[in-house]
Amino acid sequence: MSGCSPKLRQSFTKVSKPEKTWVFFHPFKAKKAFLITKEVEKTVDSLRIEKTIGSDINGGHLDAFKHSFWMIQLTHGIGKNAAYRLGKAHEKGNYQTFKKRKREDGIFADKPSSEMDMFNNLIGISIGENNHKRIKRILIQQVLDSLRQGKLKIVSKDSLGNFLDCNRNVIPLDSLRHRWETKKCLVPSNEK
Repeated sequence: MSGCSPKLRQSFTKVSKPEKTWVFFHPFKAKKAFLITKEVEKTVDSLRIEKTIGSDINGGHLDAFKHSFWMIQLTHGIGKNAAYRLGKAHEKGNYQTFKKRKREDGIFADKPSSEMDMFNNLIGISIGENNHKRIKRILIQQVLDSLRQGKLKIVSKDSLGNFLDCNRNVIPLDSLRHRWETKKCLVPSNEK
């Protein structure tokens, strides 16, 4: 990490061990991935502020968008294999965060959320591979269309934001704490 900007070095200290390993094996792609990630975060923040697809970054539409759009941009910027491996490293990092009983985005990571992220990552990689036009607004629209068509996955929740199991019953919060295997249910992104 010598020769890198202080901001990049500081960000490196915050990533998980699997992500650091990815950086070690992809040193030339890492800086580009960092810049792409920061740009994707700005796009996601804009959508959150506009409430285009809501503001739920924990298993909701905005979370599904974030992962798919991130992978599209990474696929275009560093290639599909490197993008896939970085996404996988990120999810491994979430599992390590869970084991340390730390939170990610305000909640504890769990297996269904990780599976959701990986599913949406694969959809993003597919969109990135099949769309050689790199016009940002078109790519954003493709992900939004995929959301509305139910091609992405979200975590089932009720109108109050309570997590639901696959029978649409509210899952008590205490049964979610410090558990990797939970009863959260993944549903198509167009399910109400």
